[in-house]
Amino acid sequence: MVATPVGRETRKNDPEKTKQDILRVATEEFSAFGLSGGRVDAIAEKTKTSKRMIYYYFGSKEGLYLAVLEKAYRKIRTLEEDLELAHMPPVEALRTLIGSTFDHDENNPDFVRLVSIENIHYANHMKQSAEIGDLNLSIVKTIQEVLERGRRENLFRADVDAIDLHMLISAFCFFRVSNRYTFGTIFHRDLSEPETYSRHKRMIADAVVAYVTHAANA
Repeated sequence: MVATPVGRETRKNDPEKTKQDILRVATEEFSAFGLSGGRVDAIAEKTKTSKRMIYYYFGSKEGLYLAVLEKAYRKIRTLEEDLELAHMPPVEALRTLIGSTFDHDENNPDFVRLVSIENIHYANHMKQSAEIGDLNLSIVKTIQEVLERGRRENLFRADVDAIDLHMLISAFCFFRVSNRYTFGTIFHRDLSEPETYSRHKRMIADAVVAYVTHAANA
């Protein structure tokens, strides 16, 4: 009787771990080379699986790419839910959300690259995912609830749109990562340098809070 290799037996008995390993490596592959340049063969080799197994789990290369996108958005939305903003005063909740978004984008450059790549494709793959749409409704709802609490306490102006505010926060945090090399080269500034990082984190929080409170305190 031929013994089954330990690695193969472990993989056979833990399909969820296998899927997560594939998604982790696929995230690196697609964020580095895009959907067109990413190679399923390379993902299979690095995860010690096979193209057949990858297609079994995800259907196709495009299916794997979409699963990577969904996992990336699921991660940031779960992180936001764990902040428990409903238990914080409105201004503190807003600053906490901004800080979380700022840190997430800095620590997850693969997410920034994946979103940039999907924009190149006009979000054609994202449109196929009902999950991503539902996930991103949650952050708008969270911001809306914070704004409403701030308005009830006469802290926040009444005309701030939750989606606009989400875009404002995302734009600054995203830009620092997506353009760090071009911006850094042009202006000879390392955006990840600790002092600059801390200053920018305070700056975006101060700017957003000033924006939402301006009329209320006028």
